[in-house]
Amino acid sequence: MSEKCSCGGIGSLVVACSGGADVGELADKLARQIARTGKAKPFCLAGFGGHISGMIESAKCADRIIAIDGCPVACAKKTMDHLSIELHVEYINLKDYGFQKGEVILNDIDIEQLIKEIGV
Repeated sequence: MSEKCSCGGIGSLVVACSGGADVGELADKLARQIARTGKAKPFCLAGFGGHISGMIESAKCADRIIAIDGCPVACAKKTMDHLSIELHVEYINLKDYGFQKGEVILNDIDIEQLIKEIGV
C-alpha cells in the first residue's frame, strides 16, 4: 500500500468510528452516505490510529475532516486530537442527537434526514 499523500485535491474527508455497537454501525452508515453525496471522500480512521504516514499527510492537507463518533467514548475525536489535526475537523457525536448504545434500530433511521439535521 502506498504511503503517499492521497488527497489529490479533494477538499474534505470523512471518517467514522464504526465501533462494535449499533451506534458505531450508524456512524459508519452516516459517513458512507456523506461520501456518496460527494461532500467528502471516505477515509480510514484506523489508518490514522495506525500512524500510516501517507494517510496522516492526507489528513493534514485536507480542507476539512468530518469525524463521526457514535458514543461518548469518542474514538474518532481522540484519534484526531492525538494527531494534532483538530483545527480543521468538523466533529459529530451521535449521542448529541439522542442516539444511545443498544437502543438504535437501524432500519428505523432515515440517514438522509439525519444528514440534514446535522447540517453536513
